[in-house]
Amino acid sequence: MTSTIRTYAAAGVLLGFALAARTPAQVASADGNWPSFRGAGAAGVADGFPLPAEWSVPASRNIRWRTPIPGLGHSSPVVWGGRLFVSTSISGAEKPELKVGLYGDIGSVNDASVHRWMVYALDAASGRIIWEKTVHTGVPKIKRHPKATHANSTLATDGRHLVAFFGSEGLYCFDLDGTLLWKKDLGVLDSSFFMVPEAQWEFASSPVIYQDKVLVQCDVLKGSFIAAFSVNDGRELWRTAREDVPTWGTPTVHASGGRAQMIVNGYKHAGAYDVETGKAIWRLQGGGDIPVPTPVVGHGLVFLTGAHGPVAPVYAIRLDAAGDISLKPGETSNQHVAWSYARDGAYMSTPVVYGDYLYNIRTNGVLNCYNARTGARMYQTRLGNGTSGFSASPVAGDGKIYFSSEDGDVFVVRAGPAFELAATNAMGEVCMASPALSKGIIYFRTQSHVVAVAAAR
Repeated sequence: MTSTIRTYAAAGVLLGFALAARTPAQVASADGNWPSFRGAGAAGVADGFPLPAEWSVPASRNIRWRTPIPGLGHSSPVVWGGRLFVSTSISGAEKPELKVGLYGDIGSVNDASVHRWMVYALDAASGRIIWEKTVHTGVPKIKRHPKATHANSTLATDGRHLVAFFGSEGLYCFDLDGTLLWKKDLGVLDSSFFMVPEAQWEFASSPVIYQDKVLVQCDVLKGSFIAAFSVNDGRELWRTAREDVPTWGTPTVHASGGRAQMIVNGYKHAGAYDVETGKAIWRLQGGGDIPVPTPVVGHGLVFLTGAHGPVAPVYAIRLDAAGDISLKPGETSNQHVAWSYARDGAYMSTPVVYGDYLYNIRTNGVLNCYNARTGARMYQTRLGNGTSGFSASPVAGDGKIYFSSEDGDVFVVRAGPAFELAATNAMGEVCMASPALSKGIIYFRTQSHVVAVAAAR
């Protein structure tokens, strides 16, 4: 361990976390790999390297590189072995609609032009495009929300395979040089608002690679399911039906006690499944009715949140939960639910557990910080002026948490039980994608670019 890393490890202890016992997410981040949505285990954390608090895109201060990517894509970058991978969908329309901000329009975008679904590989150090691949060409089978794209799902890699999921346009697996290894047609995956089925919003759940399996969550209007496919040849290993409305969250895999759980968010059925068999382990009812955030794990707890509908809950669920763990009316905890809040939930953003604290930001910028173990609220504040939306999920490292607004302002908050805003940085473009962290570099996906931000060398 270098003196620099020793310094940051010591600082981490002061903030309420220790780097001695490394989680899989910490191992991956130390290697510089960010393999899927929000990194290993969807944790969104990468420590051990200094990260900048301030930068300037116009002045190129603390900007390593900025590479244009055509089309629209809300998928996040993934990083492995010095390469960065990202997907996009390029419309045939001259100016495809993208509407951000706080509004209640549920209608779909009417764009029946021919689209190209693309995957790009970039050199993570320079931003140079190494290869680009047209995966599919055609008219989208499902319309999208004005705030969405046809490439919402983040890629996944294990260092040998690169998996792209484009919803109704298929599931694809490549090697890291862009050679197609296999593909699967999973049919039309209609991610519509279940109360108004003609409001099609497009698919968004990202694949996860765990050992030799590609895991997917396909909660759609009809025929919802989760499934596991062989990462080597695409064979379906198991499929489990789910009785739920369309959801947009990504599953999280967590292994402990000799068992790996695939944990999913949901409205009628949030829960966990055995990764080897697809059999249900526990289930929870009582979520928001448009579930988007991904489950995260920390301190022996699973944190679930959601919004929209009669409740907007935050749940802290014990990892040994089993059976139906739903709360009864008036309850905030039970044998399996350590603590909960009924109205604090996030609509879009996945929370982050960093040190002893859970940070959860709502779409309107209201940020809550809790003691992750007990649920005690440390503070509540608002980022921004209340007019910008927050859809990207935060990431954390080097004692800081990074929150990106849809308008492109990145709020840097010091970790800890008291709120401290370190800086606000303008990216100059819409930011809907969650950043990636690798060896002291923050990779932002803006509307038209991938941007590498790092402290001066």
